[in-house]
Amino acid sequence: MDKFLYYALTLLESVLGIFGVRALYEQPRYTVVERLNRGVEIRAYEGRLAVETDARGQGDSEAFGRLFRYITGANRTGGRIAMTAPVEASGQRIAMTVPVEQGAPGTMRFFLPREVAEAGTPEPTEPGVRIVQVPAEKIAALRFSGTASPQVRAEQERILVDVLNASHHKLCCAPFFLGYDPPFAIPFLRRNEVAGRLTSS
Repeated sequence: MDKFLYYALTLLESVLGIFGVRALYEQPRYTVVERLNRGVEIRAYEGRLAVETDARGQGDSEAFGRLFRYITGANRTGGRIAMTAPVEASGQRIAMTVPVEQGAPGTMRFFLPREVAEAGTPEPTEPGVRIVQVPAEKIAALRFSGTASPQVRAEQERILVDVLNASHHKLCCAPFFLGYDPPFAIPFLRRNEVAGRLTSS
């Protein structure tokens, strides 16, 4: 993609993100297979490819910067890759800076567009950034809006765990955060989620 067009599209996505519009962001494919109390969804995700790095927590701007540099050219081909949503983040709870998935403890992860994965994902050139294949899996997720402060996130995680404890579903590891919107999005329009990977049994 042309450099000017890439950055123009990125800017447009950011502006639309203020109002909670995510239509331009590709998201991982999943099917809701069950709905539990308090809005908890059990989702079956397809396998997907991600780029990840070690992180201090949800709002680790250095980790986000490494991942952002990868999609804007810090890779073997120098190519630019479209931003996707959500960002996955795990680890210590600190202020959110951007939409990111933080997954395994101490990691931050961007999911890669399917088109990039199918064409052959370029290797990162920056140390500490790696490509990971995320297998098909079941995830329990609880959506909420507003700010994702440590206190709010902890309360949402408690609700998620309580609902799962009252069901036949079991978490295989600690919950993580999924952020879909930039930090400047209007709070009541934000899509935040706490989620957890489920055991296969």
